Amino acid sequence: MGKLILLVEDNASDEKLTLLAFRGCGVANEVAVARDGAAALDYLFATGLHAGRDVGIQPAVVLLDLKLPKVDGLDVLRRIRSDERTKLLPVVVLTASREDEDVLKSFSLGANAYVRKPVEFAEFAQAAKTLGLFWLLLNEPPPTLGSKP
Repeated sequence: MGKLILLVEDNASDEKLTLLAFRGCGVANEVAVARDGAAALDYLFATGLHAGRDVGIQPAVVLLDLKLPKVDGLDVLRRIRSDERTKLLPVVVLTASREDEDVLKSFSLGANAYVRKPVEFAEFAQAAKTLGLFWLLLNEPPPTLGSKP
């Protein structure tokens, strides 16, 4: 089973651009999409529509928008970091926000990276390729909690 990416994005255009950019640069990994913060939490913690999902299988990386309906991205990040099952999960904030306060809050809550969405498709595709290569191929994830080295 390949490494899964969880894309948390409420903007349909940005979702399509991200998926196209991944496919266009050869990222063939499965991408689960959550369109609001509550759906992302349901996916990660196997509740709601995702009840019964094996919570032991977590994404290789979460690409998290900040401005989300129901539960905003910072609250999603806060919940991820406060739970033993997900506290080490790589989270990349991928947002259009240019607010310094959002950058500071994201890192203070434990984001691994903060990437501003480029407006132009070519730039966006390059950013997606770089994110995919780094987080899926180069990054060494922490060992699973409870596993032996």
